Parts: sequence; C-alpha cells; structure tokens
Amino acid sequence: MWTFFDMVPESENNDGKPRAKCKMCGITYMAASKYGTGNMKRHIDACPRRSSRDIGQMMLSQGSGSISVSIPKFETEQYRELLIAAIVKHELPFRFVEYSGVRSLLQYLRPDVPIIYRNTAKADLVKIYSQEKRRIKCMLNDSPGRISLTSNLWTSITTDGYMCITAHFLDKNWVLQKRVLNFSFMPPPHNGISLSEKIYNLLCEWGIQHKIYVLTLDNASSNDVSVELLRTQLNIKKALLCDGEFFHLRCCAHILNLIVQHGLKEIDFAIQKVRESIKYVKGSQSRKVKFLDSTKQMSLDSKKGLRQDVPTRWNSTYLMLESAIFYRRAFSHLELTDSNFKHCPSIFDWEKIEKINSLLGVFYEATCDFSGTKYPTANLYFPAIFLIYFTLKRHSEGEDDYMKTMCCKMLVKFEKYWSEFNVLLAIAVILDPRYKLHFVDFSYTKLYGDCSIEYMNVRSKMSSLFMEYSSSSAPTCSTTTSDSTYSRAESQSSINKQAFQVITV
Repeated sequence: MWTFFDMVPESENNDGKPRAKCKMCGITYMAASKYGTGNMKRHIDACPRRSSRDIGQMMLSQGSGSISVSIPKFETEQYRELLIAAIVKHELPFRFVEYSGVRSLLQYLRPDVPIIYRNTAKADLVKIYSQEKRRIKCMLNDSPGRISLTSNLWTSITTDGYMCITAHFLDKNWVLQKRVLNFSFMPPPHNGISLSEKIYNLLCEWGIQHKIYVLTLDNASSNDVSVELLRTQLNIKKALLCDGEFFHLRCCAHILNLIVQHGLKEIDFAIQKVRESIKYVKGSQSRKVKFLDSTKQMSLDSKKGLRQDVPTRWNSTYLMLESAIFYRRAFSHLELTDSNFKHCPSIFDWEKIEKINSLLGVFYEATCDFSGTKYPTANLYFPAIFLIYFTLKRHSEGEDDYMKTMCCKMLVKFEKYWSEFNVLLAIAVILDPRYKLHFVDFSYTKLYGDCSIEYMNVRSKMSSLFMEYSSSSAPTCSTTTSDSTYSRAESQSSINKQAFQVITV
C-alpha cells in the first residue's frame, strides 16, 4: 500500500490518530494497525487520479524473491519481417533501411539492433513473397469448390501495359476469400492471343487450371477473343462446367457505366449549368461566404456541401446533381443577391435535373451493390438489372418526350449487352432463399409475358447445371455392379431430382 500512500505527520493530525494520505488525490484514511489496509486497497482501484498503471510496476516483475527488470526477448527474424512489411504496406523504397534518421531511431530504441542494407531488404522481401505464394497456393488447392477470376488490363502514364488477375473463392471453412494472383508487366501486343497465353500460363503456375468456374472481364474486343481461345484450350482438358457455357462473364459495373454515359449525352446542357454553378461558388472565398449566407437564409444545412463531379465518372455526376438539388433554393437566392451569378438553372432545368437524378439513382444503387467486396454479389445482379430494365422500358414507352428520348438511347445500349439476362447470375438469385424461382418467373412475366422463352431457358440451364454437379459428385458404377448398387444409384438420382425441386420452389 505504501507505494501509493504516505504517512501524515503527527503535527498535521488534529485528533492525534495515525493517518495515511494518497499520493495522487490527497484523501486520508486511518492508518492504525487495528483498522487494517482494506480501505486503502479499495481506494487504489477507484482513485480518480490514477488513470494509468504505474510505469515502474509495468516494467518490474517478481521472481525468486527479488525484483528484476523484465526485458522482452528480441527476435531478429520477426524484426526483419516487420520492417519489410512496413516497406510494402507504406510503399517505401528499399533504401528506407539505410536512412540515417531511421537507423538513429532504431539504435536509440535498442543499441544492438542489427543493421540492414537495401540488398538484404530486397532478399527478405523475395523470401516473404515466396512464403505467401506457397500459402495462397495451398489455400487454392484446399478450396472445396471452383475458383472465379477477374482480370483487368490498362496502360500507365509511361505507356507500359500491366495486367492484374484476382481470384475469388471459398476456403475450406466456407469463408469468402479474394487474393491477387498476378500483377505484372504485360508487353505488347495486347491482342487476344497474347492475353489468353498469359492467363493460361498463370493458371498452370498456380495449379488451378482444372478448378476455374468463370472469368470476368470488361467489354474490350480483345477480351472476347482471349476468352474463346481459353475456353477451347480448357475444354480440351474437360476442365470447365457445361463445356464452358458459363465461362465468360462481362463486368456489370463496366456495362452500367457505358449505358449511363450513352444516355448522359442527351442531358449535357442541363448538367453543364449545374456544373458551372458549383464551379462559380467554389471559385473564391467571397463566393463561398455568399453561398453560405444563402443557405442560412433558406434554412438549409451547410454541412452537407456541394459535390464537384468528374465528367468521365457518371456516379460522381449523380452525387453532384443530388447535392445541387438539396441546395436548389440557395442557388435561387444567390442569383437574386449576386448579379455576377449567371449560370443558375431555370425552373424547367431543375425539373429535368430531378428526373435525371431519379433515373440515375437506380443505376447508382445497382453499382454500389455490384461493387461490394465484403459480401457475395452474384445474387444481387438479377434484381438490380431487372429494376433497371423495367425502369428504362417504362420511361421509353411514357409520354415525357425528354425522358423518352434519353431512355430509348440507354435501352439500345442495354439490350446490346443484356438482351438476354445472364443465365448464371439468374441461377444465383434462384439459390437465394429470399427470391428462388418465383422471383425469376415474376420478373420475366413483367418483361416478356407469361411462359416466355427466356424463363424456360433459365429453368432448363439450371437443371442441366444441377445434374452435372450431382453426376460429378456421385460414385461411378461398373458393369459388374450388383442389383443393390443399381438400386442405390437410382435412389440417389431420385433424391437429386427432389433436391432440385426443393431448391427451385
């Protein structure tokens, strides 16, 4: 107790009884031996001035009857791994380990810290890369299901081509995983043959050429050629389901971007007024002050803020229009108080912008759903695309000429890529217990009428895919199989059919 308390001198005690005073808050307790130390012990735990543990007590430990300073064991290997991890995480150069300031800091913390040079850091990084690659390779091989891939190819500002391939799969614990398998230089030419060779060599390097399910790419023409070559090459080895019918999947977010950009060409004039209005407000500090005064006059929340868009990214255009609509009355007030403000949209323009914003909101919600990384997104495709298709058809057949013109152009681009809904992603929504086959039936009825060919196509494709999975997991029967074995096989087939009915219903 006496680490936290001091005895009060007898001259300061009015009653002459021994007392102890807390060193941190100053409260006193009776310190006579007959009272014990229980009160002081309880006070130590609840003292308001004791916000952290005593540093000395944190460093000292009791051992063999004597107090000794505990020093954690220094692991050189762990220190080097942490240093390399910091270089990778923060994109530091290898010469970071040779900076005099960094070395002085490390030697201050521990005088005997080993000195590492850039070549050593490079060798350690290659070693860690090899370890991680072996670990991920084991994860891919242990995965109970198939692996889906996404790939992208682009050119840097130095005109160098790069390719990135990412694997999406369920591990042996049924946890959704995403791992980058390749991020490397892609020399020209960037045609379909070169891309297919690059991807196939990568699959063989990781040993997953027999476990691929689908490959998701954007809509470049070279990608279509590479997919066909890969499908043919993998089908020769019978590595794909249903002869690769579901192998190619187009990037949904990329298609949505093409559709919306095609439609926005019709509304550039209305959007341009909003864009120029926001540029005007953000052009100087005095204009910002005037706009804030207008928001206060209109009783609007100034914390929401205006959003400036990037013309090549339609989702930023949607966010810009949404913020502008919120401050519509502030813009009108600013037009009355500032004679230099000439770009305020008219009432007719605001009506157009509200209609446009409502339409783009459907695409924005779908893009946010498709862009998720912490949850599966295949089951979200069909409801979102159905809503977009239904909205475009409704506006294209409506009486509003402005929306009709815009939506007709968007509908043409939509049907170019999605005239038939992706069957594999329609099957994914059937496997979702919230929707099942009833939702697909309802959606196709709304779009194409009762008993449409599109709906029957989805049902037949799902049946064939289910039977292929069940046949691949069922034991094979030889010609000498007994009658009991045949009866078990027939029973298994009957169970498979019943299971298919349960899944769809």
